Amino acid sequence: MVAQTDPPVDPAEDPAVVPLLEPRDGIPPVVAYPSDLVKTVAAFAAGHGPVAVDAERASGYRYGQRVYLVQIRRAGAGTALIDPVALPNLSPLSAALSGTEWVLHAASQDLTCLAEVGMIPDKVFDTELAARLLGYSRVGLAAVVAQLLGLGLAKEHSAVDWSTRPLPTDWLRYAALDVEVLIEVRDKMADELEAAGKSQWAAEEFEAVRTAVPPPPRPDMWRRVSGMHDVSGRRSLAVVRELWKTRDAQGRKRDIAPGRILPDRAIIAAAQAMPRTTDELRTLPVFSGRRTSRRLDVWQTAINRALNLPPDQLPPTQGPKSEGPPPVRSWRDRDPAADARITAARAALAALATERCVPVENIVTPELVRRLCWSPPNPATPTAVADALAAGGARPWQIALTTDLLTAALTGG
Repeated sequence: MVAQTDPPVDPAEDPAVVPLLEPRDGIPPVVAYPSDLVKTVAAFAAGHGPVAVDAERASGYRYGQRVYLVQIRRAGAGTALIDPVALPNLSPLSAALSGTEWVLHAASQDLTCLAEVGMIPDKVFDTELAARLLGYSRVGLAAVVAQLLGLGLAKEHSAVDWSTRPLPTDWLRYAALDVEVLIEVRDKMADELEAAGKSQWAAEEFEAVRTAVPPPPRPDMWRRVSGMHDVSGRRSLAVVRELWKTRDAQGRKRDIAPGRILPDRAIIAAAQAMPRTTDELRTLPVFSGRRTSRRLDVWQTAINRALNLPPDQLPPTQGPKSEGPPPVRSWRDRDPAADARITAARAALAALATERCVPVENIVTPELVRRLCWSPPNPATPTAVADALAAGGARPWQIALTTDLLTAALTGG
């Protein structure tokens, strides 16, 4: 599980919150041998009720989003900590849990990496999404556990290097606690969703997360280097591109997060200075450190490729055009009618979000609203608007809730 977006819950600031310090069954041994996995599969197949699931990655340390520890807990089976590096095929465990509801917090962050090791759920309950639908002011796991159970869940190990072997005991304790009370949280949230009349909303949202297809890679990822606004000129952009591609290839080959090999600020500094020799490159402070200076030849070779490119092979100053509408800030000048439509739509959706105690972005995605307001169906009848929402991925509960108000915004009604 990645670091929480909410600030940590400090029991010292809230005496009602009791620190959750130890798993009730102790810290289980890491499952790292096939024979142990067979026993784990049998235990969880014999368990009952939903299964709490979490995954730990090594973001910021390793290349990609591979999972390095899987935590699961189920009534009648207890908690298991599984090493997917030693056991890269966990499909037998997934099969043993066929038909079982998996409880995850922020499921979209973990489902892809879990699928890579063969773990694919048939049904999901997402406690982070549930918290949003219930209007919680803080939706991080620690905050939700504190609010619902009065327990303080420590998050100090959320961003450590989970590829470390052997894993320290303190990290394993943290990992076990992440699934320790997830089922209890799920049960309380299910009751709250039912009482609020939002159970069907949640079911549709959970299924959408479970079946979501990972988005395709963005074109020209190199343009997302931090500090690009300080780079001008096609030749300098070519330097950024070549350094980014070289860094990415190095990261993939060495299984290291690219930013640890060469920071973004180094790429920007080189694009601004455009050094022609390693001696010139070495004069840049960000290239004088031990980590970057060891590969000066590699970086200078990439820079030289950019410096020697013919003009017709230099990247354009602007990236690929988006298929979506232009930035809303330009609508007033480009299309005043569209600007009026989105102003009305945003106001109506904001009021609805307040009324239903749901963040507006969970009622309908801002991107879908922008597309609808920029290019509305003609005529913008309720049926046409509902069809456009469905085509854009809106769930039935969202369509039912927003069709009339969006139709009014599009028609000035």
